[in-house]
Amino acid sequence: MKFSSGDLIYQGEKSGVHNWNTVSGTSFYWHPDWLHIAEDMTGHSATAKLDVVKGKATKADAEKTIISHLNK
Repeated sequence: MKFSSGDLIYQGEKSGVHNWNTVSGTSFYWHPDWLHIAEDMTGHSATAKLDVVKGKATKADAEKTIISHLNK
């Protein structure tokens, strides 16, 4: 099964940390200062590194990384 952005449910942002859930219940977190996504709100457990070409990572970069991680 290939995942797309339609399979992610954005839960919002709290204290700078953005949260997405999948329809199966997996949570992913990202903060603009993190160069990774995480499966815990503290960010200590990195799941995948963001591939940022230039500048600071964006919410769209985090979402793209989550989709790529799910499709591996």
